[in-house]
Amino acid sequence: MKALNRLINLLWNKDEKRLRAFLRLGIQTLMVLLATGFFTAVLMSSAALISRAAGTSFKDQLTVGGLIQWTERPVFNLIIAPLSNFFGFGLATYLAGLWIDRRPLRKFGINFNEGWWADFLFGLGLGAGLMVMIFLMGWLTGSVRISGFFDVNAQNHFFLGMIQSLIGYVLVGIYEELLSRGYHLINLAEGLHHPRLGAKPALLLAYALSSLVFGVMHLSNPSATWVSTVNVSLSGLFLGLGMILTGSLAIPIGLHITWNFFQGSVFGFAVSGLRTGVSVIGTEIVANAWLIGGDFGPESGLLSLVAMILGSALTILWVRRKGQLKLYSDLAVYEPRVKKQRAKKLSKDFQNQP
Repeated sequence: MKALNRLINLLWNKDEKRLRAFLRLGIQTLMVLLATGFFTAVLMSSAALISRAAGTSFKDQLTVGGLIQWTERPVFNLIIAPLSNFFGFGLATYLAGLWIDRRPLRKFGINFNEGWWADFLFGLGLGAGLMVMIFLMGWLTGSVRISGFFDVNAQNHFFLGMIQSLIGYVLVGIYEELLSRGYHLINLAEGLHHPRLGAKPALLLAYALSSLVFGVMHLSNPSATWVSTVNVSLSGLFLGLGMILTGSLAIPIGLHITWNFFQGSVFGFAVSGLRTGVSVIGTEIVANAWLIGGDFGPESGLLSLVAMILGSALTILWVRRKGQLKLYSDLAVYEPRVKKQRAKKLSKDFQNQP
């Protein structure tokens, strides 16, 4: 009987009345894989039907070779994959939050109030400004050569390609932050929170672990190396800084969107090894790959580290303008949901107190 109780205690948190963090994370990951697989199949089938209507054989699209060709097209990386991941990650996180975590989606840092939008706009400006700095430093040091303007490959139309890339990067910024800085960081922090450890150390450890997972998630990207993986893990710390200081995903999402968009669609660099096929400025890396990054893009170069350090300092200054600067340790403390009827009763009892 004791062994059974120990097993139950290992899997179930009696105080919180829900599964332990490692099970929540595992189940949510499985839900993400299933949901993204489903939406990818639906969107690729829809694209194949559209292709058939345009005169391409539908049968050819459903072969292994045809499907592989689809994954190599810019429309897959810019539209199909981001849409599949957006709906898959979003649905899985929403359902996992509702059924497993027992909290609404807004508890993962999505709370559209006035302060949220101000932080979001700051993140947008920060990501754009830092990537402009990386480009200028690369150009001034002779590491980057401008090869043209309004650059586009044979498979794209410039304006259509820019719209596709903007939509794609907006979706990527939302779902990657919702997963890594939202679901992963919060559940890791709650799981590590222990009376002997405390909320702040638990949050910092979860902050580091979720960033490491973020780096590993990009290990399968084209041209990925151990250097790029370390750099992307460090970018996870940079992106997550706004979350642990404000408890909101506003800064991380805004920063992530423009960092990627300006990197790939404005300056023509590879974004984590992937190219959009369209950019305002066409660029070539001609020297100092260690500085500006190689085929993986600037995220594997030294300049990105400099930009992240500067961006972290600016983020701290931005948050500090509101007053005291401190860690948002509440992220490591679970707040059980209170049923509406019970909440009304508690409110009424409080109001009736003498």
